[in-house]
Amino acid sequence: MIVSWNTTNACNMHCAHCYRDAGVKSSEELSTSEAKNLLDQIARAGFKIMIFSGGEPLMRPDILDLVKHASNLKLIPVFGTNGTLIDRKMARDLKIAGARGVGISLDSLDAEKHDRFRDFKDGWKLAVEGMKNCRAEDLPFQIHTTIMDWNQSELESMIDFAVEIGAKAHHFFFLVPTGRAKTIEEESLRAESYEDVLTRIMIKQKSVPIELKPTCAPQFIRIASQLGIQIRFNRGCLAGLSYCIISPTGKVQPCAYLNLPLGDVRETPFDEIWRENPVLKKLRTLNYSGGCGICEFKKKCGGCRARAAFYHDGDFMSEEPWCIYHGRRGE
Repeated sequence: MIVSWNTTNACNMHCAHCYRDAGVKSSEELSTSEAKNLLDQIARAGFKIMIFSGGEPLMRPDILDLVKHASNLKLIPVFGTNGTLIDRKMARDLKIAGARGVGISLDSLDAEKHDRFRDFKDGWKLAVEGMKNCRAEDLPFQIHTTIMDWNQSELESMIDFAVEIGAKAHHFFFLVPTGRAKTIEEESLRAESYEDVLTRIMIKQKSVPIELKPTCAPQFIRIASQLGIQIRFNRGCLAGLSYCIISPTGKVQPCAYLNLPLGDVRETPFDEIWRENPVLKKLRTLNYSGGCGICEFKKKCGGCRARAAFYHDGDFMSEEPWCIYHGRRGE
């Protein structure tokens, strides 16, 4: 079970696709004591992997203290970060505090393209330096790449770069139009390109020693099965099933891109929200409509619930609009 907490809305970047519309710290962000209570509740709910994200989580002054608290609770603390603040000391401090891994964003091998997408001068250079600092301190790291129409041609070469620099994995994020990403929706991939890119990733997996995983593209489970490629994942969309996200101010929703408020941890303990919320209970039925409802891969893929909601007027149980496999009837 995986939970992601946007520790702060503060960020040193202004990325075009940011679902949180991050930049300025919110005045209502959880305090250190509230954050530790939240971590207690997350552990009590049975979660294992604790993702500290943002905004930029390393801009939160108490982040090392919170990582240590999570580690003491036997959670597995990992990070989603732009990597620009990971100097050698920070990499060392994160490891000492108990961090088990860091995901660093890199969207192109062309530094200019990466920096433009993230609106940050020298972002590419600093991200790569952050990776090297993690490697030097023996802190495992992986690369996170948002796939767009303008960088999909770089896919294989970026994977080769990930292997060369020492990444343990390379995860690919497929755009869901939420937050600032609504303004670049036309740059996202559509069904045929989406299928092609996922196929390329799975084929590449056969020739590289690191893990490749698409995110917000649950059809990769089907494609891997069809290609006979062994992967460790057995479910595509995890929203509300074994994953959810918490905002900097303590609001819970099923995933980063499915903007459905489930509760506020300042008012209701997180473990109670996770156990009792009716939206989560509905997601867990897997009673999808349209092509997802009759697909033979319904239980393994599930379609992207956030994308379904965006393109079907909020109906998060409708069919995934970017899938070309609709209409196959399961058992």
